[in-house]
Amino acid sequence: MQRKEFLVTGLMAGIAVTGLGKSLSNTSEKPSLKPFYLPPDAAPLDHEGDVAIRVKVRSSQTNLQYSCVDVAVAPRTMGPAPHLHDALDELMYVHEGTMHVLVGKEVYEVKAGGWHFRPRGIVHTFWNASNDVTRCTDMYFNQNFEDFLEELFFKIKPEMKSKNLSPMDPVIAQRLAVLDKKFGMKHFPEQRQAIVEKYGLKR
Repeated sequence: MQRKEFLVTGLMAGIAVTGLGKSLSNTSEKPSLKPFYLPPDAAPLDHEGDVAIRVKVRSSQTNLQYSCVDVAVAPRTMGPAPHLHDALDELMYVHEGTMHVLVGKEVYEVKAGGWHFRPRGIVHTFWNASNDVTRCTDMYFNQNFEDFLEELFFKIKPEMKSKNLSPMDPVIAQRLAVLDKKFGMKHFPEQRQAIVEKYGLKR
């Protein structure tokens, strides 16, 4: 699927989820959204040996209705610890490889070209159990979740790496707790190791 077709499909899915289509059905109302264009990326997102993200559509461009990030997961690599969202629904489209997605107690193998929807309030996570990179786009509805990811990936995680700190470090743990509370998230790190062991992941 070409990126233009994919973005159109993703935005249409956002319209269906948020009810935007209904609000714009009255042509006498002027839409508050402004058009925007995203040029193709110069190169595929590099996983950097772990999990990497690249923000594409920002919630500020869609009045908090929709945002998305590209995600690259290195071979045999675990994603985030199992967690749930109080108010965020997520939709994933896999571009390359196969993503394993856990929702509740069910595991889905989402292959390239496949979609997977993760509704709020259900424990979920994802990982790459293959020997090749997996790339996907993760879409978010009605919350500026890209801000959460940027704080985590571009501020907290680099500081942890540079100072050799673990998530249990008191300062890091406090920053993560504040971030989770702000975005209505709850993590279940105790469920992570069983997935790593069962699927032979690196971490």
